Amino acid sequence: MSTTSSTAFPQLLAPLDLGFTTLKNRVLMGSMHTGLEDGRKHFERMAEYFAERARGEVGLIVTGGFAPNIEGWAKPFAGTLATSGAARRHATITRAVHAEGGKIALQILHTGRYGYSPLCVAPSRIQSPITPFTPRELSARGVERQIRAFVRCAKLAREAGYDGVEVMGSEGYFINQFLVKHTNQRTDQWGGSYENRMRLPLEILERTREAVGRDFIIIYRLSMLDLIPDGSSWDEVAQLARGVVKAGATIINTGIGWHEARIPTIATSVPRAGFAWVTKKLRDQLRAEGITTPLITSNRINTPEVAESVLAEGNADMVSMARPFLADPHFVKKARENRADEINTCIACNQACLDHTFAQKISTCLVNPRAAYETELKIVPIATASAPRRKIAVVGAGPAGLAAATTLAERGHAVTLFDAAAEIGGQFNLAKKIPGKEEFSETLRYFRRRIEVTGVELQLNRRVTAEDLKPFDEVLLATGVTPRDPQIKGQAEGEARGQVLSYIELLQGRGIVGQKVAIVGAGGIGFDVAEYLLEAGHSLTLDAAAWRRHWGVGDPAEVRGGLLRPAPEAPRHQITLMQRKAGKLGAGLGKTTGWIHRAALKMKNVEMLGGVNYEAITPEGLWVSYGEKRADTQLIEADTIVLCAGQLPLRELQAPLEAAGVKVHLVGGALEAGELDAKRAILQGTRLAASL
Repeated sequence: MSTTSSTAFPQLLAPLDLGFTTLKNRVLMGSMHTGLEDGRKHFERMAEYFAERARGEVGLIVTGGFAPNIEGWAKPFAGTLATSGAARRHATITRAVHAEGGKIALQILHTGRYGYSPLCVAPSRIQSPITPFTPRELSARGVERQIRAFVRCAKLAREAGYDGVEVMGSEGYFINQFLVKHTNQRTDQWGGSYENRMRLPLEILERTREAVGRDFIIIYRLSMLDLIPDGSSWDEVAQLARGVVKAGATIINTGIGWHEARIPTIATSVPRAGFAWVTKKLRDQLRAEGITTPLITSNRINTPEVAESVLAEGNADMVSMARPFLADPHFVKKARENRADEINTCIACNQACLDHTFAQKISTCLVNPRAAYETELKIVPIATASAPRRKIAVVGAGPAGLAAATTLAERGHAVTLFDAAAEIGGQFNLAKKIPGKEEFSETLRYFRRRIEVTGVELQLNRRVTAEDLKPFDEVLLATGVTPRDPQIKGQAEGEARGQVLSYIELLQGRGIVGQKVAIVGAGGIGFDVAEYLLEAGHSLTLDAAAWRRHWGVGDPAEVRGGLLRPAPEAPRHQITLMQRKAGKLGAGLGKTTGWIHRAALKMKNVEMLGGVNYEAITPEGLWVSYGEKRADTQLIEADTIVLCAGQLPLRELQAPLEAAGVKVHLVGGALEAGELDAKRAILQGTRLAASL
């Protein structure tokens, strides 16, 4: 294994001289709220979480947001830094990071009207569309109190040993709310003209710089693209950037989109580095004016190759990657050691990070369940644990089997991984075909390399029997699922005509799809199939210009906030998506991505029907009725009917193995089918392997 510096990423690994200090490379671990910030009991755990990333050689870490006072809380009792006692607790984190040679800044986050609390405040009494509380409008004296709270928080951060602070001025939070007329309808010295509206961030920065001295990093997170009605104009963005530099910011970090914007900005369907052009636009303008303050670009940069190209093309001076450091804390170190092929890539699914945050759970990562659980989920070599080396078979090379097999082998067990298919991945091989889910192929690339590195014996095209598995000490069945058969009247005849397809047949290209399509089942797979049919052959994720047109992202120099009217292409099929359950379709989709999938289908005129009974399939289509009384029988005309009616676990090997006295463990879909759940599968596989 090489430990010399890589020449593959010279821009990424170049130091950045800030004058009073130097960052070892051009990588910022962007701020993420994990939930560890909320409460005193998690500081040791947070310290290990950040120390692990410092060991991974990231240039500068930014914490999740901490409020400067209770009015700025994200929610009651959320993370706050407002007292010397709190600063002493934070010192646990900074000591741990510095011990690993890292640098860390605290993000000061005042949520304003986004606060999930009756104490929230804002420039004007205007409720946010994403929170239930109407904020209290601040008096001029109240604004002054908030400024002093920011300054106090920065001083306490320095007292706690942080190397700097990030002042959160984007994403629609408190400072951002003062900047635009959309949320600031004041007529005093803090409202009206743009000079008045931008006073708040400049006052905060000037006073903070005076309080903390010259040798302390101050990052200002500047909203370059609001993506809301009546957002900032480009001239205002540039004017603010100039003011921010003059007021004492060390670095400007890119902010893209308010949280209430109806345009996805960090989901997996967003093109890689899809907003770097905005940072370049500002960087070029400032450089032309002789301003050399470093700019950071962000959003959907998830591999060292993408990061290197972003920097090499002059888009920015640094790259911010947040979730990629959940997926792999050693991202930078692996890139430096010429082991980029061993990086566990963030697939931007949001399922275990942002979705957990909104569900009031500790965030982690679908592809790396140890993230934020470093102190609990330990992968201990069996030699260290004085445990015997066991001969273990893992049957099924889907996500659960891959996680289990490679973790077991990493610990020192002798592992053989069997799969009847010709390639690893299980149903991930179907998922990666969905437009917007191309990133899933990265997870399979990672596991292919992990199999080589950890020494798992891989046997593909091998359908094993219970007899084959008897020589093993233990067997893990990760055999996955099989599609549930809804057994609709006339279904067999429809299959014989080629009119009825399972989702597996469709995604594997077996069968011809007609113009009118009825999809039976509106869970995650039903939505995936609809998007596959609507975009097949032209993924917007791989065509940044088409993606921007589709969602209505424009040049902020031409339209305020960069917000245009969406212009989706005409749909390729006429689709009806149905479910038995009454109510909103897609209710079980991810909290932070479900709205994107529903919006994408609505934009393509997909008809969505709930509370449906499937009565019969005929050559004309699918006959349905509604409700318990099976009333209002109706024909849904369909040339093709796709079955996405759920899954059942595959466990046929369990009984004969147990009868033969072999110790058997079930993981993933074999244990619990439900909706296909890679998060649960990888977590179960990893946890079980860590315990054997």
